[in-house]
Amino acid sequence: MDDAGATSSTALFEIGQIVHHRLFDYRGVVLDVDPDFQGGEEWYEQMARSRPPKDQPWYHVLVDQSDNYTYVAERNLEPASDVGPINHHLLEEGLMRYENGRYRVERKLI
Repeated sequence: MDDAGATSSTALFEIGQIVHHRLFDYRGVVLDVDPDFQGGEEWYEQMARSRPPKDQPWYHVLVDQSDNYTYVAERNLEPASDVGPINHHLLEEGLMRYENGRYRVERKLI
């Protein structure tokens, strides 16, 4: 079983799902899911200012209208009301294919 299958029963969001960041008001697409926080303590102290729980799922998200991808705690995400295509250069390179309001993985990046 791959990592996505292992986390799908506990994670609220799936790879390819379009999400909205509650605090920073951006849309993105879930690229990968970690069952819990997998980053370093220094990063967490500097970047996770709202101190989200480390023992819940965290998501790798490609940010719409940006070249960035972020690492986001589950509690900071919600389903996007706008499920239109995401504008990100990695999607243009065939990483995922948009279909019916979500993305399907074409090839793995991470």
